[in-house]
Amino acid sequence: MKKSIASYLILSLTICVLLYVSLSSKDTIDLSKYSTKGLELNYTVSPEPNTHESDLAFNEGNRLFSPYLGKSFVGFKEALAFKESRGDYSSVNTLGYLGKYQFGTETLKLIGIYNPAHFLSNPALQEKAFIANAERNKWILRRDIKNFVGKKINGVVITESGILAAAHLAGPGSVKHYLRSYGVQDHEDSYGTSVQYYIKKFSGYDTSFLKPNKKAKATSI
Repeated sequence: MKKSIASYLILSLTICVLLYVSLSSKDTIDLSKYSTKGLELNYTVSPEPNTHESDLAFNEGNRLFSPYLGKSFVGFKEALAFKESRGDYSSVNTLGYLGKYQFGTETLKLIGIYNPAHFLSNPALQEKAFIANAERNKWILRRDIKNFVGKKINGVVITESGILAAAHLAGPGSVKHYLRSYGVQDHEDSYGTSVQYYIKKFSGYDTSFLKPNKKAKATSI
C-alpha cells in the first residue's frame, strides 16, 4: 500500500510541475505521449489499528457509515444496535423481537407503544423507545449502579453502561440477580448471550445523558 501511495504522489507531483511549466511558458508542451502504464494507482486504506467493532457504527451491508464514535453515548447505542440487529430498523428475529434494538412487545407496552407494526416502520420512534427504556432501567437499577459501579465481578469491572446494556438484553431483574449474587446467578437469552457478556462488552461508555425516570414513555420524549 505504501508503494502505491508513493507512486500516486509522484504522479500527482509530476502532473502539477508539467501544468505549471505549461501555464508559465509561451511554448506548448506535448503530453500526448505521457503514460501512466506500469504505475499501480489503485489502493485501499485499512482501518486504524486497534479500532474495534463496538467503537464503530455500521449499516446493513457492514460498511462504515459514520465517524469514529468512541465511548460516547451515541457510540454506546450504535454499538448495542449493531450487536442486536446490525443496526437494521426493519429487523425481526426468530423470536419476534423487533427493530434496530430488538424490542419485545411486552417491553414496548411498558414504555407506551402498543402498535408493533407502526413501531417497526418508524425509526424515530425506535430511537425514542431506546432512550425511554434505558431511562426506565436506570431508575430501576439506580441503587445497584450506585453500589456496584467500579467493583469487579468474575474479573469484570462493573460500569453503568455495562449494567444498562445487560438490562436491555435480559431485563433489569436479571441484572439485579447477577450483581447481588456477585455473578453466581447469571442469565442467558434464548441465543446463549449472558448478562456478564453484555456487562463486559459494553463497559465504559458515557451514559450520563440518560436520566433515571420511573415513568419514561417513548411517546413523550
